Formats: sequence, C-alpha cells, structure tokens
Amino acid sequence: MNAIDLTPLYRSTVGFDRVANILDSALRTSPSSTGYPPYNIEVTGENAYAITIAVAGFVEAEIDINVENGNLSVSGKKQKLEEGRQYLYQGIAERSFERKFNLADHVKVDGADLKNGLLTIFLTREIPEAMKPKKIKINSIN
Repeated sequence: MNAIDLTPLYRSTVGFDRVANILDSALRTSPSSTGYPPYNIEVTGENAYAITIAVAGFVEAEIDINVENGNLSVSGKKQKLEEGRQYLYQGIAERSFERKFNLADHVKVDGADLKNGLLTIFLTREIPEAMKPKKIKINSIN
C-alpha cells in the first residue's frame, strides 16, 4: 500500500486541522474492512440528510448511537443467542458492528427510527446567523 505523507499540508495551513485529520484517517482505513452493515446516505431536503443502515435482526436495545466531536458512531452488539437453536443455514449476520461517520460543521443529529430492519438517522445542517450571507445596503451621500 502506498502511503501519502500529509506533513506539507500541516505545515502550510492554519485552522484546517480537522480536514487534514479526516484525510489522514480516510487514507489509513483498511481496504479490507468489511462492508457490514450496508448503508445509504441521502439528501432529504435543502439542509436535511438521512443515513439508513441495514440492521436486520437487531432490536433497539442492541444498537447504540453516539455523537462526539463531530463524529457519529453507530454500533450494534447482538445479545446472546438462544440455546438449543439449530440452523440448517444462517445467512442473516448477527455479528457486532460499528460504523463511524464524520459530520461537517453545524450538522446535528435530530433523531433515529428503526423500522423493518432499517435504522434511519436524521441529520440537519443549521448554519448560525453570523455565518449566513448578509446583504449590505449602500448609503448614498448627497
């Protein structure tokens, strides 16, 4: 695997530490990481998003959603299986998982729903008034 050195980026920028850390983290991610569980990220409105994760076989008590320092973490830990069950074939994965998502500035988690084996996490981007564009009126001097 070819490593990319981001040191010049750190030396020539100020205040972009988070962006550099995201790039560095993305480059370190193992290409052999599993795709479990699968997920979708969609735009649901002008400043609204949803992340939908396929969590078949999990119940609410087995799923944990946390937000800390701009990182959304979703993990699932399956409770102990019933004793005495014998499967002829077990195709539904019941293994533990953890998915992490980096959230942009001013994106907050509004809530989550679990329905039909799909966990949907609702997000909105709320830009503070101080950061929104302002129209400046020009005063004419007579």
